[in-house]
Amino acid sequence: MKNHTSQHSPALPSTPLHPQNIKAAFFDIDGTLLSFTTHRVSPGTVRAFEHLHRAGIRTFLSTGRPDILIPDMPVSFDGKITMNGGLVFTPNEVLLSNPISDAELQAWLDLAKDKHLCTMVFTKDNMFLAQPNEIGLKLRNQLEFEMPPVVGIDRMRSETVYQIIAIMPGDMDDSVNQLLPHCRLPRWHPYFTDIVAEDNSKARGMEAICRHFGIRQEETLAFGDGANDIEMLEWAGIGVAMGNAADNVKEHADLVTSDVDNEGIEKVVNKIIVDR
Repeated sequence: MKNHTSQHSPALPSTPLHPQNIKAAFFDIDGTLLSFTTHRVSPGTVRAFEHLHRAGIRTFLSTGRPDILIPDMPVSFDGKITMNGGLVFTPNEVLLSNPISDAELQAWLDLAKDKHLCTMVFTKDNMFLAQPNEIGLKLRNQLEFEMPPVVGIDRMRSETVYQIIAIMPGDMDDSVNQLLPHCRLPRWHPYFTDIVAEDNSKARGMEAICRHFGIRQEETLAFGDGANDIEMLEWAGIGVAMGNAADNVKEHADLVTSDVDNEGIEKVVNKIIVDR
């Protein structure tokens, strides 16, 4: 946990920040770049990206989504961390690829079939849904992505899977962790959890990108709001939690800004690039 002077991360300071030569900024999507209310990138965030690019700061996406579910946005990226660090790439090359092991994929599918759990899997280029239920459909509607192809659960067994979305209550997490000892469950919603290979995280994706571009850890800035952003906020030189983040996320950030619907990103960027 980062050092703080109060119970929660300090709010955005009234005086300008003067970090040492920030060279890269990383952004979560849902609740950070995209509002849960409008499902759009705000005008202030677009202005923030323009400021970052004029200052020579590279911008990167860092999301739990696969590339197939990343919507068109009026901002640009020099690279993407997708599926919680399972697949990391620039426009020209793959920097990191680490799917879930086949043995643990089969173990999960056996459990999902036995318990009739709604489950979704993400491959490099596709997604599939099995045993859909009301909660799974609500998730699709909340995140506003197209309905994945619905298949029988055994159809998923032959795929190379980077991430699973498991529609299950939190009280199942411990037993699933025991079933899948080489996976981790970065839960960011009470009704479902992501399942990824144990050494995948947004922080690991940041490390791969920084190594590729020759950027030091202390030269990074990151914005996020969910529990799967905690490692990213911790790893970044400056980790910023959105105002709509839960308290347990804010505790791991250097700063807490306004929420996604009140130009939280722009407010921080305006401080960061002052006098550069």
